[in-house]
Amino acid sequence: MIHRSSHGAGSSERAFLAVTLLLLVVGMLATAWVLVRGTIAYQHLAAVHTALAEATSAVDDPVAWADDLASTADDVAAAHALTDDPVWTAAGALPWIGPHLRAMASVASAGDRALDALDPLREVASALSSGSLRASDGGYDVARLASWEPAARSAALALEVASSELSAAASADLRGSVADELARAREMVTRAHDEADALHRTTRLLPDMLGADRARSYLVVFQNDAEWRSLGGIVGAVAQIDTDRGRVRLTAQASSTEFRGAGAAPVAELPDGLRALFDDRPARFVQNVTQVPDFSVGAPLAREMWRRQHGTEVDGVIAVDPVALSYLLRATGPVTLPSGDVLTSVNAVPLLLDEVYRRYPDPTHQDAFFQSASSAVFEAVAGGRVELRALADALDRAGRERRILVWNADPAEQAMLDGTTLQGALPAVDGGRTVFGVYVNDGTGSKMDYYMRLGVAASWCSPSSAALRVTLRNEAPDPATLPDYVTGGGRYGVPVGHTLTGVYVYLPPGASVTHQRATGEGAASGFAGGRDRGRDVLKWSVRLAPGQSATLDLRVATPATDILETLTTPTIHAVDTPVGGAICANEG
Repeated sequence: MIHRSSHGAGSSERAFLAVTLLLLVVGMLATAWVLVRGTIAYQHLAAVHTALAEATSAVDDPVAWADDLASTADDVAAAHALTDDPVWTAAGALPWIGPHLRAMASVASAGDRALDALDPLREVASALSSGSLRASDGGYDVARLASWEPAARSAALALEVASSELSAAASADLRGSVADELARAREMVTRAHDEADALHRTTRLLPDMLGADRARSYLVVFQNDAEWRSLGGIVGAVAQIDTDRGRVRLTAQASSTEFRGAGAAPVAELPDGLRALFDDRPARFVQNVTQVPDFSVGAPLAREMWRRQHGTEVDGVIAVDPVALSYLLRATGPVTLPSGDVLTSVNAVPLLLDEVYRRYPDPTHQDAFFQSASSAVFEAVAGGRVELRALADALDRAGRERRILVWNADPAEQAMLDGTTLQGALPAVDGGRTVFGVYVNDGTGSKMDYYMRLGVAASWCSPSSAALRVTLRNEAPDPATLPDYVTGGGRYGVPVGHTLTGVYVYLPPGASVTHQRATGEGAASGFAGGRDRGRDVLKWSVRLAPGQSATLDLRVATPATDILETLTTPTIHAVDTPVGGAICANEG
């Protein structure tokens, strides 16, 4: 038999021990390396977070905000360098600590990428602050605006990559401050991407809309939110604006009452299903082009009506409401109307949607007042009496709230707005997102929706069902104190002071209602159904007296996704969240 010598065994043991000790030492050194560098990197990232939090609070000063961003570059670069080496990368494969290390590395890398992308946009911030977009002839410098497009495109693409990097770093294993920093970084980078993407779209589309290549004409329709329509309110007045090489002029105005409607044939055929839901009124009355909850349907109808009425075929249609005008007045400052009234951001909504009806019983005088108010705000913006950064903020807020809608007749130009709220489209179809559309329409023939409140909430009930709750409340004062024009005077069969509202609930594609119930103090509710381009639509009609409220509860069969949202008509008042939210009631 062959035996190993004791000497050989001892050598092997010593070698094994040596290797083990070496691995322990290397492991300890690697741990110390990661620990020390991680601590320093975290300190740099914390400093960045503090600086950006302060910058966000001072966003009204874009130059200071851009400088604050630049001041964080050294901290971000240092954190990136500390978390981007082979030892750190190898440690990222370890259990528990690994996801935290990878997350820190992703935050630092994405932050470095984001700051590199945003640096070229500092010129934009400076120009917005200084007002240097104004041309010597009084128009807007469309060439300079267009020159920002490459930097904005590059920034948007880089920030999209950074956002994806941070999303990939997300893990259920993250805990404590690292998880918090990752969440904050994702929020900041997402916001930066959205802003850069919006700037990119603006620099591509706005120069053309301002007449950089040829003279353009646009129809502006003013929605009156005191009489609900799906996209906001009834169209009460319209105006044509012309643009040419950055100069903007108001060339024509008209009241909706001047358009042919009663007895007239529809100006176009509505898409399948819409006529059953809304009759053909959107294609016959300019007041109702916003009744269809898709601006790409209503805008061409308004364009054709204007062509038949005034002979001009405009290049696009823009919709705004008085709340959007109030935002613009924050940028222009107060404007004085021919009546002597001073229109401000504070009084614009009550003056235009309430006081005017008490002051002028004649609708002709009301329309004249609306036209004078809209033209005064327009002239202030077009004439340069505006702080550009405040104007950008006003347009951004109005756009996010879907109070400004844009449709271009040129499909290529309209495609630049794909995916934005400016299109006024139906809820987008997304595999990770489920969205209900809730749209309200007045059936009273009145301006009583100034006093109406809308509430909406949705929640998941199971992996295959969701609940939706819609509430309506009439907060009108004693009808005897209101003009007949506001109450409708009972002309359409609705008692004075009451409101008749049609609520159109657009279900997600493929979803179906499994249970519905209406409760409240109003007159008996009515239900009807329909279908619009692949979506089931439930219509709920309810009549409410002053002080009364009603609630619609739905249970809907639809597969659960990560995100559940509602898209609603933008009303004068903020949309409420019903007390208790959506209820997963027993269907039995």
